[in-house]
Amino acid sequence: MHEHEDMTYGEDYHYLPVTSIKSGKGQEVLPDLHCLTVQIVNVCFIGMPGQKNWVLVDAGMPHAADTIIGEAEERFGPGARPEAILLTHGHFDHVGSIVELVEHWNVPVYAHPDELPYLTGQRNYPEPDPAVDSGLVAKLSPLFPVDAINLGHHLTTLPEDGSVPHLAGWRWLHTPGHSPGHVSFFRDSDRTLLAGDAFVTVKQESMWSVITQELELNGPPRYLTTDWKAAAESVRKLDALKPAVAVTGHGMPMKGDLLSSSLDNLTRHFDILAVPENGKYVQ
Repeated sequence: MHEHEDMTYGEDYHYLPVTSIKSGKGQEVLPDLHCLTVQIVNVCFIGMPGQKNWVLVDAGMPHAADTIIGEAEERFGPGARPEAILLTHGHFDHVGSIVELVEHWNVPVYAHPDELPYLTGQRNYPEPDPAVDSGLVAKLSPLFPVDAINLGHHLTTLPEDGSVPHLAGWRWLHTPGHSPGHVSFFRDSDRTLLAGDAFVTVKQESMWSVITQELELNGPPRYLTTDWKAAAESVRKLDALKPAVAVTGHGMPMKGDLLSSSLDNLTRHFDILAVPENGKYVQ
C-alpha cells in the first residue's frame, strides 16, 4: 500500500506513460470554468480567477498533484485551496492524485453513495475489458489500476437533494453505467454540463485519437464501462438537459450546434455508436 496518514492508494497504483498533445494546457471554457488536461484526462476548476471560493472537479492521473496545484495557484493566487473536491467517479484516472491533493489542501471530497465502496477500500472495480475495441488504449487497459483507494474520513456523500456543496446554482445528476456511482454536474442558468465519462469528446479507445485529441463525441470509454443499459439511460438524461457547453472527462470541450447534434445522434443510435459488439460486459 502507498500510505499517507489514513489515506491509501490501491496495491496496483502506478504512473502510466500515456499523454495527449494537450497535456498540461489549461483552457478557460467560461469566465468561471477552467479545464486542465492532465495526460489524457480533464480536471475542472470552478470559480472566478483570483477568488477564494472555488472547487476542483476530479483529481487527474497518478503523480499529477504538483501540476494541478500549480494550475490552481496560477488561476486563484499563491496558496489557493479549493473548498472541496468533487468526484464524477473513482476510476484511477479521475482520482490519481487525490491523496496528495487532500493532504496538501486538507479539504473534503464528495462522491455519490454508490461510488463510496471503491473510495473507502471496500471493493475493487471490475477488470477492464480489452476485447471491446481494436484501439491500442483498449488493448493496454489491463494495465490500468482498478484496486480501491481509501480516503478515510476525508470522504463524504453528495447531498440527497441534488445540490452541490459550495456551488450555488449547480446540481448533480446520477449518471451510472460507466461506474455505479458516476455523477455529472449541471448549471441550469447557462446549461453548462460537466459530464465526466458519461460520454466523452474523443474516441478514448484509440491511441491516435487520445494523443491528437481529435474532437468527436462518443459514448463512455468502452473498456471500463460495465452496465451499458444504464449508460444509455444516462446519455438520454443528459441529452434531455440540452446543454449549451459540455466538458467531458476525456477530450476537448464541445458547445453549440455541434454538441446538440452530436449528443442527439449518440442518444438515438447509442446501441450502434457506443455499445461494443463484443465484450464481457455486453448483455
